[in-house]
Amino acid sequence: MRIGIIAHLKYPIAEPFAGGLEMHTHLLVRKLRERGHQVTLFASARSQPLAGLEAICAATAIAAVGTAEANDVAFFQEHHAYLSLMTRLRRLDFDIVHNNSLHYLPVTMADTLPMPMVTTLHTPPFCWLESGVRMLDAPNHALVGVSQSVSSQWHDVRAVDAVIMNGIDLTRFAFCAKPDPEPYLVWYGRIVPEKGLHLAMEAARLVGLPLKIAGPVHDQDYYRDQIMPALGSQAVHVGHLDHISLAALIGGARAFLCTPMWDEPYGLVVAEALACGVPVAAFARGAIPEILDASSGQLALPDDPASLAEAANAALSLDRRACRQRAEVVCDVAHMIDGYEALYGQLTGNQSDCHSEWGGAGRARAHRFPSRPSVHG
Repeated sequence: MRIGIIAHLKYPIAEPFAGGLEMHTHLLVRKLRERGHQVTLFASARSQPLAGLEAICAATAIAAVGTAEANDVAFFQEHHAYLSLMTRLRRLDFDIVHNNSLHYLPVTMADTLPMPMVTTLHTPPFCWLESGVRMLDAPNHALVGVSQSVSSQWHDVRAVDAVIMNGIDLTRFAFCAKPDPEPYLVWYGRIVPEKGLHLAMEAARLVGLPLKIAGPVHDQDYYRDQIMPALGSQAVHVGHLDHISLAALIGGARAFLCTPMWDEPYGLVVAEALACGVPVAAFARGAIPEILDASSGQLALPDDPASLAEAANAALSLDRRACRQRAEVVCDVAHMIDGYEALYGQLTGNQSDCHSEWGGAGRARAHRFPSRPSVHG
């Protein structure tokens, strides 16, 4: 099939990825191409060069438009880029368009396209995207939630058509049967307040194991005021790592601490840790209880370092091979691509080239959650 994928524009689709959405988009493009589809990615000009990449947000793109009246130039640039793209897509020859952005314009303008469109909801509702979804009036359009949690949060705005859980490339997060001889816990992700690193540092202190931290600093004030004062021999920030170094760091840990201070729509970091065979101790928020089961992780009361420390101590005794098996059952990207291919086939009437009924494929994956761990508290 000829597939156009619309990316989020705030960060480039390039390694090291700024976050899970950028990594997910890159993986979606790569795996669809491996299955023989012709994929064009519409993304930031700074994205990693890929076959089929079309940059739609170059710095000079609006030079002739003018921004003198714009209070927020970056917002206007993004608006203009998506407006231009959606207008151009009307004349392009795609079988389907997959909107993987967080912007209101693609979903609002879906009814102007001659081909069907899929929009994946990666976040809970927020004002701009919610406005676009409420305006959606395209008969050949499907809304997909990346978890039951995020789908439930959108229910009062608009019913989600399918749940297709995100996936990761298990071959890029190799199973590590034995941790590093020197025991440590790991935390990784964007260093911003809502990711709760300061709570992970407190929990690690209570457990009595060193914490190794990886990730980009996206909030300098938070890092300076709450993270740097607590760094030392027991809490070390190793920087923003490339994929190989990050996978090695994760795989060597005794457990991964996951500390979101909001309802995570999915939680790619949880899937990656499990793939490496690392047990997870996490706040029971959002979709995380959907990914973990009692054999692979322990849940803690949200925002409670003492509860997280208790969960981490319990997670230390979990079997690493069971963690990998959980990732293979729930988190494999092949399941995600199966779901999207089936959905594309349903919308285009081209099911002979894709998988079977998309609703069954997407929802079956989303409901397979036996034996969830209890919450420590």
